Amino acid sequence: MMLRRGFILFLPRLVGLLVVACCSMSIVYMLACTPKGDNQQLALPRVHSPTVKEGYEAVLQEREEQHHNYITSLKKQIAELKAELEGRTEQLKKMQNQHPDPLDIWLDHSNPEKAQANLLAFLRSQVDKAEVHSGVKLSTEYAAVPFESFTLQKVYQLETGLTRHPEEKPVRKDKRDELIEVIELAVGSLNKPEGVGNAKHRIYTASDFIEGIYRTEKNKGTLYELTFKGDAKHQFKRIVLFRPFGPVMKVKNENVNMADTLINVIVPLAKRASKFRQFMQNFREMGIQQDGRIHLTVVYFGKEQMNEVKSILENTSKSANFKNFTFIQLNEEFSRGKGLDVGARFWKGNNVVLFFCDVDIYFTAEFLNSCRLNTQPGKKVFYPVLFSQYNPSIIYGHHDSIPSLEQQLIIKKETGFWRDFGFGMTCQYRSDFINIGGFDLDIKGWGGEDVHLYRKYLHSNLIVIRTPVRGLFHLWHEKQCLDELTPEQYKMCMQSKAMNEASHGQLGMLVFKQEIETHLHRQKLRSKKM
Repeated sequence: MMLRRGFILFLPRLVGLLVVACCSMSIVYMLACTPKGDNQQLALPRVHSPTVKEGYEAVLQEREEQHHNYITSLKKQIAELKAELEGRTEQLKKMQNQHPDPLDIWLDHSNPEKAQANLLAFLRSQVDKAEVHSGVKLSTEYAAVPFESFTLQKVYQLETGLTRHPEEKPVRKDKRDELIEVIELAVGSLNKPEGVGNAKHRIYTASDFIEGIYRTEKNKGTLYELTFKGDAKHQFKRIVLFRPFGPVMKVKNENVNMADTLINVIVPLAKRASKFRQFMQNFREMGIQQDGRIHLTVVYFGKEQMNEVKSILENTSKSANFKNFTFIQLNEEFSRGKGLDVGARFWKGNNVVLFFCDVDIYFTAEFLNSCRLNTQPGKKVFYPVLFSQYNPSIIYGHHDSIPSLEQQLIIKKETGFWRDFGFGMTCQYRSDFINIGGFDLDIKGWGGEDVHLYRKYLHSNLIVIRTPVRGLFHLWHEKQCLDELTPEQYKMCMQSKAMNEASHGQLGMLVFKQEIETHLHRQKLRSKKM
């Protein structure tokens, strides 16, 4: 009770103290927030003062001077910032002059020593960027660049190329010369050890080389790791070499006008009228309607189905108002090389781009432009790698129906493959074809003539452009390998036939079809028992 009474008596005093404290804080706040001049507080004149007008004018004038001083200060700061920015710009220019753009290294001949030093610095930076001293974090397993291994005699490769050999002697001269150079450089380095002085040391030779691995990062360079026999058992010498790639150089900047560049599509043919009808549908849409700068030459062998073929050609001519075609008939055994050679030499107009084509080829208007852009008289010929379609009956066998032709032309590993062993579809100027000597007319029947022509171009001074193209397809058709073919031709024909049917996985499903069906049947029986 006593405590409660004491608290009641103390409560009014506490409230009073709080009120006094709040008032004191308010006064302090008002004093602190009252506007001041540069040296003293700005006091507003009293309302009842006789000099009210003059007082207000004095206050406004003083405020105006304050704003004027503030603006002057801002202008001064801006000027200082501009001066600092100009100074930084000059510093940046000096740094750029000291470390020029990679292109300038190559193009600036005024100071060769400086250019050489800059180039050396750039090449060393390529080593730092590549995975030489440490790894680089990669997003997925597909981003990893694999190594390939090699010995003195063989290369073990993931990218098997045209030979399809997982191991082989280096066939390409550039690859052979590259690996020989690397081994010789490594041997030279081993025979000049650092920090040994005149002390005697072992002399290494190429026979001490055990194996090496290498890989190329396209924008950095090629890394080589070579292992040699050491001085004792279980001891080895390892040499790491790096061939850095230089900076990108501008070689040419030109305008290319293809508005008047005509393409003469030459098709050798015997029978196969139904395939020719399908070909003409593609030719009409892509060649006549979309491109319009095209001529068609059909070289027909024999007379069987000839009238039907001519009728298809004439009907297309009338319906599409297309007159740029030539029909040549030869009364002899079919020879693809002979047909193309005759068609090329028959042309009497100006120099023209020749596209050697087959009746089972589908092309787009974009491909025709690629054909023009990658050929140049006396300079370049174009050997596109086309995409070859698998057997639609196998690919779409599990579907209710086979899709239309346009829907089938999809570049995927399940639908086809790059036909990198085929050299039949090619674009070149007529002048280059004539100068090279044309086809070998002694070759009869299927295959071989295209490889001979390809080799002629490789042996010449012309640049051969060999690249996959997205707008050129080989349509699947059942292939017949005749007994009349030579052993080499027959083997090539059968290899082509096997590759045309389906992918490795799809053919495997056919081989193990019985096992798969048995497994599925057992699964159904088990599910019923459960």
